[in-house]
Amino acid sequence: MELLIVRHARPEAETRPEGEGADPPLSGIGRLQAQATADLLAGEGEESIDHIVTSSMRRAVETAAPLALQLGLDPELLADLEESDRHRSEYVPAEEMDDDHVIVREFLEDRESVFGGDYPAFRRRVTDAFDGIVEQNRGRTVAVYCHGMVMGVFLQSILGYDDPFAILHDYCGILRVTASSNGLRTVRCVNEAAHVRHLLG
Repeated sequence: MELLIVRHARPEAETRPEGEGADPPLSGIGRLQAQATADLLAGEGEESIDHIVTSSMRRAVETAAPLALQLGLDPELLADLEESDRHRSEYVPAEEMDDDHVIVREFLEDRESVFGGDYPAFRRRVTDAFDGIVEQNRGRTVAVYCHGMVMGVFLQSILGYDDPFAILHDYCGILRVTASSNGLRTVRCVNEAAHVRHLLG
């Protein structure tokens, strides 16, 4: 089966009360990125999309919405595809952070802080989620909308390198993977983003 894994479009910044996870909507430019991605994927005739799966976080759901509308599909929401920062009360797009931002400082002191201090659990959650998608969609093409670290860790698990930060995906960057229920995973394309290059800024 074919996995078309898409990073969400650019969201707004959001701060919520302590203990309540931030879950921001897309920004104006993010909505344009989502539409451009839908136009690209909906137009791929031979690789027509049979199913859409999305992280249950708002920025992923809203990125998937234009494609779901064009194809007349009801996306499946999957909490196990949520980003590693899902419990943080603040979300700030990386482009808006300076070197003194608390998230940047934490990352520089301990890179695994991005994963809430439990990288192995995050990796298991992500790889189990993708294994489940593959098992339930044999012979189909599935668009999966999720997040940068979800994609980075899944790609790391396929290619076998040590650093989950070695390859990063742009907003609406596409990772194409051919996957088999026997565990074989073949990467066909990483960070395909020409369709939104003019919208990345």
